[in-house]
Amino acid sequence: MQDAIEKTIDLRAPLARVWRALTDHREFGEWFRVKLEGLFVVGQTSSGNMTYPGYEHLKWDALIEAMDPEKRFVFRWHPGAAEADPEETRTVVEFLLEEIPEGTRLRLKESGFSQLPQWRQADAFKDNEGGWKTQMQNIADGFCRSGGRDASGVAAKGESGSALDFPAFAGFSHHSSGRY
Repeated sequence: MQDAIEKTIDLRAPLARVWRALTDHREFGEWFRVKLEGLFVVGQTSSGNMTYPGYEHLKWDALIEAMDPEKRFVFRWHPGAAEADPEETRTVVEFLLEEIPEGTRLRLKESGFSQLPQWRQADAFKDNEGGWKTQMQNIADGFCRSGGRDASGVAAKGESGSALDFPAFAGFSHHSSGRY
């Protein structure tokens, strides 16, 4: 049984902008497709309801463990929450940000699947492997759809296009490293 899922994507966006997309609860909700009830606060549980079509019946709960500005955002949650016993071990989701010449490298790691009840391990891993592929694409698409325009509407150097599927990401473009 594999214990961790890892994904990496390079975004043509400043570190501060990617950090905001991850840690502002409204922006997180835009790309993750969840309506969160409040701010992310270390040591507190963040709750909300999924807005992704077909999953609206699911509640989203995550214990926020770390928010190291522009470096690391960590939470614990129950993968496949509909099937989870509230007392079972949660997996750890960690986003790491790194400044690169082209913008920001975003790394995701979810670990702890081997600590779940054995009957849930394989399905939880498989579902989240696919889910994180989609979520990383949502992040990339959010930056790409901005059309490379800054907040004033001025096109970024070397970019063109139009945006607006993800208004929370308006202002930046992306480059995917293709490593999902």
